[in-house]
Amino acid sequence: GAAKESYSLLQVTRLQTHADLTGLEVVQVVKKLARKHHSAALSQLASRMSAAIRFGSVSGGDPFAKVKGLITDMIAKLEKEAKEDATEKAYCDEEMGKTEAKRGELMDDESKLSAKIDQATSKSVAITEDIKQLEAELAALMKSQSEMDKIRQEEKADFSAAQADLQLGLEGVRKALTVLRDYYANSDAFVQQPSMPEKHTKATGAGTGIIGILEVVESDFAKNLAKEEAQEDDAQSEYDEVTQENKVTKTMKDQDLKYKTKEVKGLKKAIADLTSDRETISNELAAVNEYYAKLKDRCVAKPETYEERKARREAEIKGLKEALSILESETAFV
Repeated sequence: GAAKESYSLLQVTRLQTHADLTGLEVVQVVKKLARKHHSAALSQLASRMSAAIRFGSVSGGDPFAKVKGLITDMIAKLEKEAKEDATEKAYCDEEMGKTEAKRGELMDDESKLSAKIDQATSKSVAITEDIKQLEAELAALMKSQSEMDKIRQEEKADFSAAQADLQLGLEGVRKALTVLRDYYANSDAFVQQPSMPEKHTKATGAGTGIIGILEVVESDFAKNLAKEEAQEDDAQSEYDEVTQENKVTKTMKDQDLKYKTKEVKGLKKAIADLTSDRETISNELAAVNEYYAKLKDRCVAKPETYEERKARREAEIKGLKEALSILESETAFV
């Protein structure tokens, strides 16, 4: 009976020693995992496992029941975190993708609107310069026409005065010639008349000389009148031609001015509309950028990338499952 009791005690001692070694091995596995992955949670788990093993050994109960529960709970916690992280990753990928696409679209729209505004503004400035040039040309044209009108009026007044003088002089000379020619025309008419005193004898030679002089004067008057009238006709024709050209030019420039003024008005309205559209886009882009910054803080600005966290958790879960496997094997041995 004593030998049998001694054997049983030795067997229990060996079992406890083997269990202690297994417990120590499992704790070391978890501590190693904690150090490798810088995990405070695993370090805390290792401490709790050590305490559970010591308590189980002293109380004589299953030293690994509590430890297995602790490991299982940690595995479940890590798997839950992994699942939540995967869900978060999917959300972040989707939201970042949509937000970046929307942000790019708005930035592109804003850039296109800015380009259109710049183009319309540049065109408006150019046409406004054209309008100023047209207005200056029209002003110069009207001034030139006004000066030409004044000169034509002065020339016409001078011509009318000269024409009146020449016509009056020519009329007077022609009357005088008519009188003289009638007087000296036919000497026979004078023969039939009673004889006159010697002192009233017709000076036929002198009369012929006077008539010749008056005929020269008449010719000069007629030539000067014809010259004045020809010059007046030429001046009037030139005036009419230039005036007509100016009217055509003014009509064309007025139409061009009207069209360009209307075009500038349209461009200004287009610029106002485009600017309003760009402001709306800019406000929307600002809101998207604000949301994008928050997303980056949530999804990007982390000590570890998702891939690193995933790999770490998988390694931790794998290590914990190995530790659990060691305990399961020991329990089966016992």
